[in-house]
Amino acid sequence: MQEQDIETEPLLDDPVASVSLNAFSSLTKGSPAPYWLFRGVCGAWGIETERARLDLITVSENATFVLIIDGRPEGVVRVSQPGYVGGPEAVASEIAWLNALHEIDGVNLINPVPTVRGMFVTKIRDLNDVSWMVVSTKFVEGTVLEDLDDPSAYYETIGSWAAKFHAQSRAWKQPYGFKRFTWDLSDMVGTAPRWGRWETANLNALQRRLCDAALDKALKVMAHAPRDAQSWGLIHADLRPSNIIRGDDGTLTVIDFDDAGYSWYLYDYAASLSFIEHKEYAPDLAKAWMRGYESVAGRFTPDELEIMSALSMIRRLQMLGWTTNHREDALPGGLAREQAPGSVMCAERYLQDSRWLLR
Repeated sequence: MQEQDIETEPLLDDPVASVSLNAFSSLTKGSPAPYWLFRGVCGAWGIETERARLDLITVSENATFVLIIDGRPEGVVRVSQPGYVGGPEAVASEIAWLNALHEIDGVNLINPVPTVRGMFVTKIRDLNDVSWMVVSTKFVEGTVLEDLDDPSAYYETIGSWAAKFHAQSRAWKQPYGFKRFTWDLSDMVGTAPRWGRWETANLNALQRRLCDAALDKALKVMAHAPRDAQSWGLIHADLRPSNIIRGDDGTLTVIDFDDAGYSWYLYDYAASLSFIEHKEYAPDLAKAWMRGYESVAGRFTPDELEIMSALSMIRRLQMLGWTTNHREDALPGGLAREQAPGSVMCAERYLQDSRWLLR
């Protein structure tokens, strides 16, 4: 791994002292970044302040901003929530894997931009002397697939690229000091999951029982799921339309590796359908993803299809928990309000037929 600017910062890894993204809660899309952040970014990347702007894109697990220089978008700056990903070593590890994935033929990825010191990760202190981990990537022109009326034409590509990522992950020798978190069942839907408990969502007693029954069925499948070098490893964990940009020439580019971590490889199938499993077109997307994956990695076994389906049900409830503590505008129009009733529908379908999305 290229040497990173990662001197020890206990605050970043101390869950008691961690700081939330409330520092950006008053901002809306297009709002200028706080001056301490703007000044720090310009200093770290050697940009003249009078030529630049830094405007908010969105606030989710991190805050992301578009870097505009001389009136043109040139980069995307991501500010990592202190304590979220395990500190500076974890952010540096994310960039190390991203750089390694660039060696895959036929896959297009964002390009990290080094600071003037040659590092890909830097720390910027706010007015309370809290350090935030900041990275920058080159701006990618185009349309986010999530903003298209119908992204189905791209799901075979998403599936095939997931398979290529997994093949690289199985073969890649991770550099010394590599550090990423896990997406285990307890991280998704445990008593203290990373993104919030689905049980606190706006569900009545009957709806909660249906979801709980579906979760129990899925967890029974996962109790027998293998966790070996073939089935478990480093994955993108959020390879879905919101993280893929289509250029004007049709070229696709994968962005946003901040959720990359260790899990079942087939969790990437579940992640690809995040928030939209209840939509009428979701089965077409699921089957297209499967065709793309199988074109690279070969046919899925019946057991693998059951594991994929179980992980999809678990992911649906995981993301329902996510909605309980995230801004509604973090999802495109109206989708946040559909998550509770849509999750109940998915639970009913899963209880009737575990592979309903693949029929």
